[in-house]
Amino acid sequence: PEVLEFGQVLIKLYYSGICGAQINEIDAVKGPDKFLPHLLGHEGSGIVQKIGPGVNTVKEGDHVVLHWRPSSGIQAPTPKYNWKGKQINAGWVTTFNELAVISENRLTVIPKNFDMRIAPLFGCAVTTAFGVVNNDAQVKVGQSVLIFGIGGVGLNIAQAVGMVSAHPIVGVDLLSHKLEMGKKFGLTHGLLGGREGLDTEIRSLVGEKGADVVIETTGNSKLIEQAYELTSPNGVTVCVGVPKKGNNISIYSLPLHFNKRFIGSEGGSAIPDIEIPRYISLIEAKKMSLKGFITHEFPLEEINDALILFRSGKAGRIIINMV
Repeated sequence: PEVLEFGQVLIKLYYSGICGAQINEIDAVKGPDKFLPHLLGHEGSGIVQKIGPGVNTVKEGDHVVLHWRPSSGIQAPTPKYNWKGKQINAGWVTTFNELAVISENRLTVIPKNFDMRIAPLFGCAVTTAFGVVNNDAQVKVGQSVLIFGIGGVGLNIAQAVGMVSAHPIVGVDLLSHKLEMGKKFGLTHGLLGGREGLDTEIRSLVGEKGADVVIETTGNSKLIEQAYELTSPNGVTVCVGVPKKGNNISIYSLPLHFNKRFIGSEGGSAIPDIEIPRYISLIEAKKMSLKGFITHEFPLEEINDALILFRSGKAGRIIINMV
């Protein structure tokens, strides 16, 4: 753009992640999309090229994480792009483009020596997962935790609950290789889902009354119901995944009048500017690792192949490389 508006920042993207939220947008899970055609992507890493009026939390040359959760700085007007003579809409952050105009409050500065390839994980997967554990579920040392869905967010949740010394940490997924990967990141037990006798097996691990904390990441309405059933009378069910519109859930609500809680998470209630520097310092101190989370990498030209692979459920985190 010739001129950046108040609070806008021009970023050269290096890497972008792919998240279930993009698949939800493509599939119009939340209903008709009135902004089409528009750009996608909400987690990435890049370098600041130019800043607009009023911007004071980032400067030219800064390395940044791009995230969808608002943080400090200005919420800028959303940009409009021209492509082959057509207008393409965009939100406050997009990452499936080599150059992007981003709202200042969707950027967090990271050290220049930090690996740009893993930095996009802080844009959503890590901050959401750790936020679910710290802010939403507020997992305590020694509590039992059950996680449905061991994808990008589920893996990070396993790591986070391991770091706060929850026990046992039970993961449920349809794919055995995801459970094996989960065990490297904190799961004490991995159980294959969708079979008879699963509830009994889970209760034998977490206790007859159910788990203290049950986190559902898939958005499957039947699994949300099952997660609620497997939560102890004094426990909390946290819904991270979002069901398709119309896929309603049915639960027996009486326990909610006592000590049981049933909550939805929006991005782990994370505050990126505060939380991302904490996680980076843990990685630098070798107290946590993101090694092995990224299983596949694609150039931007092959993003449709990357999306197909993401839908298959056979990948860990997928990264789009624009370097």
